Amino acid sequence: MTVAVETGTWQLDPTASTVGLRHKTMWGLVTVKGAFTTVTGTGEVRPDGSAIGTVTLDAASLDTKHAKRDTHLRSADFFDADNHPEITFAVRGADRLDGDGVRVTGQLTVRGISRPVTLTARLTGATADALTLEAEFSVDREQFGMGWNQLGMMRGLTTVTAALRFTRTKA
Repeated sequence: MTVAVETGTWQLDPTASTVGLRHKTMWGLVTVKGAFTTVTGTGEVRPDGSAIGTVTLDAASLDTKHAKRDTHLRSADFFDADNHPEITFAVRGADRLDGDGVRVTGQLTVRGISRPVTLTARLTGATADALTLEAEFSVDREQFGMGWNQLGMMRGLTTVTAALRFTRTKA
């Protein structure tokens, strides 16, 4: 059954939202996992059911539970958080598919470099006042100027996972 999503403006609930990443390192033997602790966002559902919005991550808020690695990830070798403090995903369009699917198209900007991204999210919860979207997609970090790869240890794609809860803004 397809649930109707209310039109209007929506605000991301940072306490009920998570954005994480996974990347295999050490020649695929170790998976590094981390989460961004500061996530903000807004969205608008239009009368035709499509949506636009923005999700912003504080690049320096990435926490992999390893302080030395986190400092390196914030450096110019990776996110360059001092010069590019925000990672943004500007949603240009979100359209319902059959069931709980949502096709999301937008621009992902990391380190000041923007690339188009299209992904399929799942609407895992929707009421008149709240909705939750979940998505998992892969990113080639080299497309965003993050080519650091000592001894070839970091090959392949980075997997991004997001569970985003939005609450309806009262008019």
